[in-house]
Amino acid sequence: MYDVPKEIEVREDGPLRIITLNRPEALNAVNDSLHTGLAKLWPQLSEDRAARAAVLTGSGKAFSAGGDFSYLKELRDDPDLRASTIAHGRDLVLGMARCRVPVVTAVNGPAVGLGCSLVALSDIVYMAETAYLADPHVQVGLVAADGGPLTWPLHTSLLLAKEYALTGARIPAERAVQMGLANHVVADPMAEALACAKKIAALPRQAVESTKRLLNLHLERAVLATLDFAMTAEHQSFQTDDFAAIIEKLTAGKG
Repeated sequence: MYDVPKEIEVREDGPLRIITLNRPEALNAVNDSLHTGLAKLWPQLSEDRAARAAVLTGSGKAFSAGGDFSYLKELRDDPDLRASTIAHGRDLVLGMARCRVPVVTAVNGPAVGLGCSLVALSDIVYMAETAYLADPHVQVGLVAADGGPLTWPLHTSLLLAKEYALTGARIPAERAVQMGLANHVVADPMAEALACAKKIAALPRQAVESTKRLLNLHLERAVLATLDFAMTAEHQSFQTDDFAAIIEKLTAGKG
């Protein structure tokens, strides 16, 4: 039904779509296939007229460990791949912000980098007690073009957004709820997310979808105000000496 790579699983459950990031052996770290697939997923979900709500989660122990270091090295070395990835990042952010289907996210483990971004672009978020958020772009010398800084100022205070975006520090689940970056900390985020999605799917379609659009117009305007600058800045950061030195260190000995 959905044209997605093997790194993304989409399963039908009546009016629900269960979307699973599916690289458990790599803690669902983002490679080119997963990144491209996510960029193309959200328009397909919007076009699926039988879908009334979606649940997003990760396979295995993590929601997503962020960017795969080997992929980041490829992006440094391959300008064509870098250009397409930056474009896909833009598509991913706007596609998720504009998706008509409510997305309830079950954060089953660490949500880092792009994983953290997916959480920030979701509509309702349930986190496991041991899960955490983190946007460590700056720690590897990158600008977070599709990361927390795009949306965090809408969810929390600007000072808190700056603290975690400029340091890359982890945000434990309880702290994420206190800050407004998640809704609930629960023992079983998948069960709670499914229950919430089923409740939404049972409500009148036009009311639900128009209400989501009304709310996300605020998000989309904020994103569009900063997105092009962010994408240009991230493209530049892939070519800095700082990033090159950090990524060489991180990938040393990994083939």
